[in-house]
Amino acid sequence: MASPDDLKFQEFEEAKDLLSADRGATTVSVSSPSIAPATGEVKLDLSEDEEDQEENSELLGREKQPGGFWTFEYYQSFFNVDTMQVLDRIKGSMMPLPGRNFVKLHIRNNPDLYGPFWICATLVFSVAISGNLSTFLSQMGDPKYHYRPQFHRVTIAAVVVFLYAWLVPLGLWGFLTWRKGAERQTRGYTFLETVCVYGYSLFIYIPTSVLWIIPFQWLQWLLILVAMVISGSLLIVTFWPAVRDDTKVTAFATVITIVLLHALLAIGCKMYFFQTVQASAPHPPSPAPTNHTAVLTSAAKTH
Repeated sequence: MASPDDLKFQEFEEAKDLLSADRGATTVSVSSPSIAPATGEVKLDLSEDEEDQEENSELLGREKQPGGFWTFEYYQSFFNVDTMQVLDRIKGSMMPLPGRNFVKLHIRNNPDLYGPFWICATLVFSVAISGNLSTFLSQMGDPKYHYRPQFHRVTIAAVVVFLYAWLVPLGLWGFLTWRKGAERQTRGYTFLETVCVYGYSLFIYIPTSVLWIIPFQWLQWLLILVAMVISGSLLIVTFWPAVRDDTKVTAFATVITIVLLHALLAIGCKMYFFQTVQASAPHPPSPAPTNHTAVLTSAAKTH
């Protein structure tokens, strides 16, 4: 068996020879790595790494700096979302629940204009095309009805939808900012967040407008009622925390105005784009023309 002295650290003969040849050499003890060499100097050239780090920090700083509103990068940040985020926000807009704020749960970290823009564009074409198909199907059996595609409805739908999706959020955001003044609370919404909420709230009308093709008035009004309840609930749940600290009259008047404008859009689209064409009533038969010559001749003979 090895003795305890054999297990101790021992200096090799070669190390002794090297130390005897060079008395000024520096030794480093393994047991005390924190002790710096007494006379030896170790220099590491980190200039290249420091330069690379400085260049990277400069590049990151440049990327974080937002450009002016006239640059493309300024508007690019409004469309910085992926497909999963858009789908998650659409799903959240169709399932509004009390106590679940749509802004805080879905869009506060990254509000976008990509989803609202394509939702409005899709709604424009779905309303215009479905309105033409509904008119055609409702009058298909009438021999006196001549179908003519009404392309001007696309323009009217685009003006109505996009004006609603921009002007109403602008007015609401300005009103809320004015009511809160300089002491605006953290629960207040930015203009981009307000536009985002209104844009996603219109998604429910896309499948509803497609189902409006079915030529049954009671079904169309039932669908519009369901769509107004879902989208209106989203707006109420989202904007009620922003107005509840105001006076009761102002808070309830603001919420009622939001719901009425939203219902006006839905009912207006239903009445204009899905109106039933009334069949023209048949004209009564015109009386047979009288023979004035025969009447005058018979009258002369009597006299």
